[in-house]
Formats: sequence, C-alpha cells, structure tokens
Amino acid sequence: MITVNIYYKGKNGNALKFLKEMLESKIVDEIRNEKGNIRYDYYLSYEDKETILLIDSWENQEALDFHHTLPLMKKISSLREKYDLHMIVEKYIN
Repeated sequence: MITVNIYYKGKNGNALKFLKEMLESKIVDEIRNEKGNIRYDYYLSYEDKETILLIDSWENQEALDFHHTLPLMKKISSLREKYDLHMIVEKYIN
C-alpha cells in the first residue's frame, strides 16, 4: 500500500475554498471510486487555518500512476492554480 500526505497551503481561506470546490464538483467522489483507491480524505488543521491535509492511499504504485494519468488531474491542477495553493508532499510505502 502507498499513502501520500499532501499539505495544501494558501492564503485568505483559499485552501478551504479549494476543498469546497473539490467536494462540490464531485472530483473527490470520482477519485474515491477509482480502482485501487483505499482512502482519499481531507483534514483541516486546527492550528493553521490556511492548511488542509489530504491523506490519499492506494493499493500499489500502478494504481497511483494510473490515477495521475486521468483527465481529472488537470482539473485538480487548475483548481490549485485558481486558489494559488502550494503543496508539501510526503509519500509512505507500507
């Protein structure tokens, strides 16, 4: 299993706006329904209101690689740009 933690950092509430749009556009639902996805959950930071954490787990590297080829990744990139978010990524292999 592979788990990726992605910290989305923004300003002026943009991280939360990004999350809201991800949920409302159903992108999150699409990803959760992908073959090989185990977990795709967002968390809000109590201490840093400008950061959200995504915990994203996949059965294997092949499933994660396939996920990265899908057109919805362009939608996510566009939303990150729209809200001027910066990312810190951590990858764990179990």
